[in-house]
Amino acid sequence: MPGGFRTNCQLILASASPRRQRFLRELGLDFRVVPAAVDEQNRPDESPEEYVLRLAEEKALAVAGSHGQACILAADTIVVLAGEILEKPADAAHAEAMLAKMSGRWHEVWTAYCLCRQSDALMVKQAVCTRVLFRPLTADLCRAYVLTGEPLDKAGSYGLQGRGGFLVEKIDGSYSNVIGLPVAEVVADLLRFGMIAPNI
Repeated sequence: MPGGFRTNCQLILASASPRRQRFLRELGLDFRVVPAAVDEQNRPDESPEEYVLRLAEEKALAVAGSHGQACILAADTIVVLAGEILEKPADAAHAEAMLAKMSGRWHEVWTAYCLCRQSDALMVKQAVCTRVLFRPLTADLCRAYVLTGEPLDKAGSYGLQGRGGFLVEKIDGSYSNVIGLPVAEVVADLLRFGMIAPNI
C-alpha cells in the first residue's frame, strides 16, 4: 500500500527504545533493531550538547562496525535542569526526587542522533533542544506518578507521551524530540542522503 516512506538501504536502529521504534514504524519504514552498548558516563568538560552528540556517534559506530553496508540510526536523550544532567533514575526514590526538583521549572531535553554508513564513510549528526515547563507538583503527585512505573526507564523520570503528560504545562520546540527522536530533522537527513524516499 503506498503512502509514507520506503527505505532505500538496510536501515538499522541502534536503540532498544520502543518510542524510537514506534516513530520509525509510523513513518512506514522497514528497519532492524540492533541495540548498541556504550559507556554512557559523561565527561566533566562536556556540555550537554557535546555529551549527547558523542553518545549518539559512539552508538552508531558500535553497530556500524559489524554492519558495513547498512544505514545506521542511533540516538541519545538527556534532560538538563539548570545545567545538571538528569538521566534515567536509579530507583523510585531517585525518580521522585528528580520530579520534585523539576516542579514548576523549565528544563531542557536534548536528543542527538547520528546517521552513518561505513561503506561510503557517511556520517551526519545533530543535537536538538526542546524546553519544557513542568506545572507545580506536590509530593503526592510525584509519588503517585512514580508508582505507575512509567518514569523508571526514562531520562528525567517522565514520559510526555504517556501518563506523564499531566506534568507538563508548556513546550517550546519539538514534541517528538522530548519523546526521544526529533522526527522532522531525522526524516530530512534520511531524505537528503537518499536513505529513504516518499512511497508514492
